[in-house]
Amino acid sequence: MAYWLLKTEPGDYCWDDLIRDKSTFWDGVRNYQARNNMREMKKGDLCFIYHSVGPKEIVGIARVTKEAYQDPTTDDDAWVCVDIKPVKRLKTAVHLSDIKADKLLSQMVLVKNSRLSVCPVSKKEWDKAVKAGGA
Repeated sequence: MAYWLLKTEPGDYCWDDLIRDKSTFWDGVRNYQARNNMREMKKGDLCFIYHSVGPKEIVGIARVTKEAYQDPTTDDDAWVCVDIKPVKRLKTAVHLSDIKADKLLSQMVLVKNSRLSVCPVSKKEWDKAVKAGGA
């Protein structure tokens, strides 16, 4: 199993939307590195949902339910999406400031490459962030 972080602007699509919808396809990614990360995702992988506007924070955990396929929002076959469903909301959101202040979490791709919207997360980073979020 691999671990990921998916960024979203809560005004466009937030954790509560994912809870309401029960599942969604994660579309609209137009960065090649993020796209390549999505192509690496496997069914069953876990993803942090990260709100990138307002309070910048990890708010929940989702699971990949369908591996990469053609993004239906474009005719350009270069772009893909994956399907995800919510697993659980973190009891306490993990704020970006707390991530940056932590020796291990400050090494996350989220911090090192802040423009990347789909990021891999190491098992150690995952476990520490999950613990910080009370999940």
